[in-house]
Amino acid sequence: MKDYITDVPGIKVGHQDNKKGMTGCTVILADEGAVAGVDVRGSAPGTRETDLLSPINMIEKVNAVLLSGGSAFGLAAADGVMAALEEEDRGFDVGVTKVPIVPAAVLFDLTVGDHTIRPDYQMGYEAAKLASNKESRLGKVGVGMGCTVGKLLGPKQATPSGLGSASIRLKDEIYIGALVAVNAFGDIFDQEGRVIAGCKGEDGRFINTYEAMKEHQVKGFGQNTTIGVIATNAKLSKTEATKIAQVAHNGYAKHINPVHTMLDGDTIFAMSTGHKSIDINLLATAASEVMGRAIIKAIQAVKLD
Repeated sequence: MKDYITDVPGIKVGHQDNKKGMTGCTVILADEGAVAGVDVRGSAPGTRETDLLSPINMIEKVNAVLLSGGSAFGLAAADGVMAALEEEDRGFDVGVTKVPIVPAAVLFDLTVGDHTIRPDYQMGYEAAKLASNKESRLGKVGVGMGCTVGKLLGPKQATPSGLGSASIRLKDEIYIGALVAVNAFGDIFDQEGRVIAGCKGEDGRFINTYEAMKEHQVKGFGQNTTIGVIATNAKLSKTEATKIAQVAHNGYAKHINPVHTMLDGDTIFAMSTGHKSIDINLLATAASEVMGRAIIKAIQAVKLD
């Protein structure tokens, strides 16, 4: 196992990014389609096709999920993903063609590099074409390029972050994996509750953002957002996939504080590629664990760089 979301059978990942723009996008592609759900907890989201994932709506499977930088501009990259998938005859059959189903979420990274460079049609197309089950990169890659955390006192006192991923093998060859771009307003905590990334004071040491909020005016509306995907080869309905996405937010809550703020658009998608049954409570608990580990790995990967 690579300890990466591509350990899940049927899942491929593709990245494309731009170093001058310090932005990029990441495609999580399901070879045979995936039953999917979503849960949006932050109050400044940028999303596409999330309504389609409601259990009361018709479409049962998605072909891919896009995570992108560029704020709302980055949603344009989904058009390129759709074009790449249409070329491969993937999508919902409407007779004259197949319409690829590509839900998406974006994060804000416009102030990190050249703000005129954003994920677009071409970047999304290339990321989809590069998708592979061999992918295992972390840190400053794809949607993780422009990620930072701990932005209470502005970008100069924030900490670099990036893309993280992890996986768990459960019983009967059932796997669950997470991939997450950590661009939070708040601080990041490890398993022992220690701050490993976040807002820094003038002396370069981490401060506690929550405590500092009591003394400082909160700024930076919408300039954050942690977005991620849970994937499994367990069999899930749309309702169950939605529940998995909900519970996976516990991984955010354990390792990010403050989290789900008015300044974040925190979103998690869940994708099911398989046919093996498993207790939903076990799977949901594992989703929270693997998402938490992916968050920590995003920070560790950048520090290693």
